[in-house]
Amino acid sequence: MSLGRILIVDDEPKLVRLVREILLATGYDVLAASTGEQALELIAIEQPDLVILDIMLRDGLDGYQVTQRIREFSEIPIIMLTAKIREPDMLRGFDAGADDYITKPFSSKELLARIRAVLKRSHRAPPVDQQTEIVCGELTIDLLRRTARLNNQEVHLTPTEYSLLRELAVNCNRVLLHEHLLSAVWGPEYRDDLDYLRSYIHILRKKLEADPSNPSIILSSPGVGYMLVESQPEPQHDIKGNM
Repeated sequence: MSLGRILIVDDEPKLVRLVREILLATGYDVLAASTGEQALELIAIEQPDLVILDIMLRDGLDGYQVTQRIREFSEIPIIMLTAKIREPDMLRGFDAGADDYITKPFSSKELLARIRAVLKRSHRAPPVDQQTEIVCGELTIDLLRRTARLNNQEVHLTPTEYSLLRELAVNCNRVLLHEHLLSAVWGPEYRDDLDYLRSYIHILRKKLEADPSNPSIILSSPGVGYMLVESQPEPQHDIKGNM
């Protein structure tokens, strides 16, 4: 039985062969595309479960552009491949709609762990016999549809953005440790990847806050964690709106 179907988008034939062999040996079905346009066509027709997408595609669209195009019609999980990662590049990818990054070169163990973690986040279902909505002030999380509304307006979220916002909303008005959020949303193997968390908080603030540079919904406890609040609390010494 197949574990799922994965699309590899890369214009390096050797890398595509390597990733294909790893995935096939593990039990995944594999599709491949060498250009962004081919990838978009395959996603629309074949509807794979996950995309592994190189940022530096030489022919036509780059990985960021492909991700933006995918997000116009699909919430399929996307893992980006990159030769090196800097915070601006990470933010740009997450802003476009990527769910994770893998830096080249990578091991088969790391690749498979990241795939499992991203697929788990995208398929996570609400527990049976529990609430179907979480309300935190003007924010409502629909657990069945995996959507969010702010002031009765739907907020477009990727699967990972939804998972992070849901974890914050479940614990509305409570500071959650960085390590807790990373483990709960990404998995225990991500508990030290603070840059991931900061990047996603940055993206969520852009989507939720009237003034992302002066947040009133997602607040920071510097060096500790983050908190989703119903309304702006009175100023406190240990709770600030910065990253």
